[in-house]
Amino acid sequence: MAVAVGAIALVAIALGLAFSGSPATLPEGVRVAGVDVGGLTPAAAKADLERRSRALADTPVTFTADGHAWRLRPSQLGISVNWGAAVVTALREGNGPVPVRGFLRLGVRIFGADVSPAAEAYDAALNYELDRFARAVDRPHREAGLTLKGLTPVVLPGQSGQILDRDGTARVVVQALASLTRTPHVALPVGVDPPRVTVADLQPVAVQVRTALSKPVRLAIGPTRFRLPRYRVAQLLDLPRDGRRELRIGGNGANAFFIRLQKNLGRDPRDADFAVTAHGIRVVPSEDGRAVDVPATAERILRAALSPLNRVAPVVVERTSPKLTTAEAKTMGISELVGSYTTIYGGDPNRIHNVQLVAHLLDHHLIAPDEEFSFNKTTGDRNAAKGFLEAPVIINGELGTGLGGGVCQVSTTTFNAAYEAGLKITARTNHALYISHYPLGRDATVNYPDTDLRFVNDTGHWLLLRTFVGSYSLTVNLYGTSPHRKVESIGAPLVTTGPAPVKKVDDPTLFVGEKALEDSGSPSLATHVERKVYDASGKLLYDNTWYSSYRGNYKIVRVGTRPKPVENKKPKPTDTGTVTTPTTPTNANPTLP
Repeated sequence: MAVAVGAIALVAIALGLAFSGSPATLPEGVRVAGVDVGGLTPAAAKADLERRSRALADTPVTFTADGHAWRLRPSQLGISVNWGAAVVTALREGNGPVPVRGFLRLGVRIFGADVSPAAEAYDAALNYELDRFARAVDRPHREAGLTLKGLTPVVLPGQSGQILDRDGTARVVVQALASLTRTPHVALPVGVDPPRVTVADLQPVAVQVRTALSKPVRLAIGPTRFRLPRYRVAQLLDLPRDGRRELRIGGNGANAFFIRLQKNLGRDPRDADFAVTAHGIRVVPSEDGRAVDVPATAERILRAALSPLNRVAPVVVERTSPKLTTAEAKTMGISELVGSYTTIYGGDPNRIHNVQLVAHLLDHHLIAPDEEFSFNKTTGDRNAAKGFLEAPVIINGELGTGLGGGVCQVSTTTFNAAYEAGLKITARTNHALYISHYPLGRDATVNYPDTDLRFVNDTGHWLLLRTFVGSYSLTVNLYGTSPHRKVESIGAPLVTTGPAPVKKVDDPTLFVGEKALEDSGSPSLATHVERKVYDASGKLLYDNTWYSSYRGNYKIVRVGTRPKPVENKKPKPTDTGTVTTPTTPTNANPTLP
């Protein structure tokens, strides 16, 4: 027995030695990416695989799914394969100590071994192709749903769809393009996309709908009852769809219903206000508003509709508070006039319209203690959408026509009201051109959003800005608690600082070299005004000087561009001795030297 075992062992060792081969070569029967590399050294196998891969870089593979076909080349997706790692893996298939290596290699020789190399693709290119496949293949499922035929609920069955297995497809595409053998067509994995909601899921909801539409529902608003007929209840129901299983109140019909309900029952809150009378200022009381609580009312309507007996739904109405209550208004200290100014306006109807419009935007504006008032922030952009019209305006230092002309009448009046109130002025800009009907050196231009008029309410109490627009005048008043300041104003005369700028305009009616004066223009001007503000005890609070420089109006000179006529030469004397003298054309236009 021992002799037999020993003989078998010797045979096994001999067999292992016979097939062990060289550890420096790949075992016979091993394949990498479908290519037999048995018996080659790792370096030779790697070189051969890389050569084959390069040769197939532009050889396409056809991928198919749901009757569609796409041809892709490895170079399109930037396929890269780690052939060195694949060869190392193949070498391990038949490695080990002698004689174990011989048995391992004998198994590979008999049964074979195939190594799939690790391959990668450029993500953006691969995802682009996957999206293209999905657009052609994906067919979304259809969920079971409910609909109404008349007032009868009907359950609509769902339908399965199909969807591309993106992860599986990515693996199939990369492996097929990395392979060194080409299959004529490679099928892509496509899965079933089943509906999540079935007919069975919606049968209980159909029972609810039948109950909801079995009888009218009554709305309770206090002691009053309003009848909602069955067809109206049906308009309020939002039936299950798109994977939703529950019945609810909603949709376009419900939205329109609640808008009408709010219009009939609701009321906006009214803020407290201040009325100016001959006897002073009084607070106009605020009023609470009321609004329909739509979610709560919808919940009660659905609850009533799903009840076979108690089919009354109370409408939930909630109180809405004003932003400024009567009590808050009374504590603001707005009781007397603090500053006022009036300017006269007229002229272009569009300009008058703009003055009235921007004055309305400022009216009733409240300024908190220590708050900086901004004209631009308060009125916002003065544009056509707000109703502003084209009117005379100063643009780039010239009088022209622009949107919102007349706004500066209001900013100038507002500036002077704050000026007379002794408030701290933080931003003021004079006009580019001198305007005689504004107080000297106390005009204020604005331009949204960069050129602004700003001042600070430093009275310690709230201020109310009111505008009063008459047929020819604008008054801006500031109401609050007067700090009893004394304002002294010292104005400087208007002085000339330079000649009128000259603008030359081509005139084809004048000959070259001729000039004509169209407008004499006006010189540039300057002035300044000093304001001193004292508090009630006589202490100096502010001593400010505002300087104003105005550019001159253009002196317009027309310059001739018409070529002068060519003078005729004197004719030669004739036999009769008569000489013809040419006439010289004259120009009747006034000229400048």
